[in-house]
Amino acid sequence: MNNTHHAHPSWHFTAWMTAGLLLLATAWLVPVNLKSVTPSLLKEAGAGTPSVVRMGRQLLDSEKPGPAALVLAAARSLNDPQAAALATALAGAAQRQTELVPWGGWDPFLDPLFNLKENAGHRESTPVLAFFITGKARNGLRSYLANSRSQGVQSLLRLRELDHTGRFLPASRAGGQALDAVVLLGALLYQGDHFSAPLQRELRGLAETSLQQNNLGELEPVFMDLLSLGRRLNWVQLCELLRVTDSAKTVGEFAQLARATPDDLPLIYSAALFSESADRVASYLLRYGRAGVTDLGLALSLGQGAVTQLLLRQVPVNRQPAPSFGPATLLALLYPKLALAAKYLGFLLGAFCLFRGLESLLFDAPRDAALPRVKSGVLAVLTAGMLILATEPFLLKPAPSSEFQFKLTVPVLANLSDPASLTHKEPTLTMDTSTLISIGFFALLQISMYLLCLAKMREINNQSSPALLKLRLMENEENLFDGGLYIGIAGTATALVLQVLKVIEPNLLAAYSSNLFGIICVALVKIRHVRPFKRQLILESQMPEAVKPVGPT
Repeated sequence: MNNTHHAHPSWHFTAWMTAGLLLLATAWLVPVNLKSVTPSLLKEAGAGTPSVVRMGRQLLDSEKPGPAALVLAAARSLNDPQAAALATALAGAAQRQTELVPWGGWDPFLDPLFNLKENAGHRESTPVLAFFITGKARNGLRSYLANSRSQGVQSLLRLRELDHTGRFLPASRAGGQALDAVVLLGALLYQGDHFSAPLQRELRGLAETSLQQNNLGELEPVFMDLLSLGRRLNWVQLCELLRVTDSAKTVGEFAQLARATPDDLPLIYSAALFSESADRVASYLLRYGRAGVTDLGLALSLGQGAVTQLLLRQVPVNRQPAPSFGPATLLALLYPKLALAAKYLGFLLGAFCLFRGLESLLFDAPRDAALPRVKSGVLAVLTAGMLILATEPFLLKPAPSSEFQFKLTVPVLANLSDPASLTHKEPTLTMDTSTLISIGFFALLQISMYLLCLAKMREINNQSSPALLKLRLMENEENLFDGGLYIGIAGTATALVLQVLKVIEPNLLAAYSSNLFGIICVALVKIRHVRPFKRQLILESQMPEAVKPVGPT
């Protein structure tokens, strides 16, 4: 073959490989994922938006030191450098209006009911039920709320007359102070429009249903949750939380979170106010648990826009190290679906260009048109799939189950003599990232071996030698053509040894995949390529007078 003929494939190889590498690098720079979100995207979303400390100052300027104190605790847990300035401002406000500190701020409904200056025994932030539980306070609340013209308030007050109250003692009996206080708390919140509109409608409907059925029914767990929150939050803190809570279900979820992780309550509370949606915060944390708290803390440290994005997408944070590029990050933020499609397409086209480059290097055209061709499209799809799995840690491996979910433990052992009492557990179909990487590594080894075998066949075919000599040379390369099987067995043995030595995590799927890929590789080489090529050489050697084909089919 002349030098000009050799130069053409070399130019094609360089062009295809350069295009493939550029496409893969560009796709890698797009910080978007299907089931996760990257820190760089959250950082872009939070740029220029209010910080946690700024929200605390806004609350303080609105005469709400109670919520501001929880925001300050969250800022300190995030090591915000501006937390000290907020602490100074909060301390100054507490000195100027000491009487507001126990309640968490100013509320026009409190003055007719409580003389704030008489609360000399409460100098710090005080849970609201500590005020409402006393007999004097409950009598004053009943007298005040009895004059309300709100049907919702009157329906809630009539619940005090019910005798069927479940876990609560009836409010009219001895020991019913807890239910009485919670009913009055709910009625005062309703009277002051401190419930969000959807929550207010839901509570009114539940109260009317309970009165018709003559029992608390579905309203009882709501009161239990209000009791739990009322023992942890002061008045204004509770009002601000319920203002951004749209359902009784979320009230229960927030109460569960407050009980399960009290140390993280300031951070969770701040996220609810920051995003103006306690529902999304509770849903996110009950799905992802403590890992979700960490991700939420990261978003809080980056700004309000980051918190909004994280809670809108309801996905964990992907902390895999990866570069980011400003315009690509902005595209992923504004058009996530379009950016994701472009990223996956970049992986596919980049892998296709790489394999087409290898194909142009191994085979000349048009002279070698009959040579076995590398299936660039199939290999590109497989490679792109491995790249997607490598960059999507939560695609096949689900996020860890939440530690904050409601758990019910029934102390009853299954009857082993009765198969029907045994719990059936569905098999899991998920694989961790290390398994996928191992499988991908073994697959790439076999792809490399496959390409090497094709390159050797090309070398033999391009020699200006008789067909019988080429046939002898092909027989001499039998060990090479069986090399995929040797590599597969060696990979399986190595993986098993490393698992026994506890160097890597035990996983038989990853180990035996090496052997499987080796068998497939050798079968493709010897059945799809070697056997037809040898047949062509045999026919060539028996018909020297015929026009010789340029290569195997």
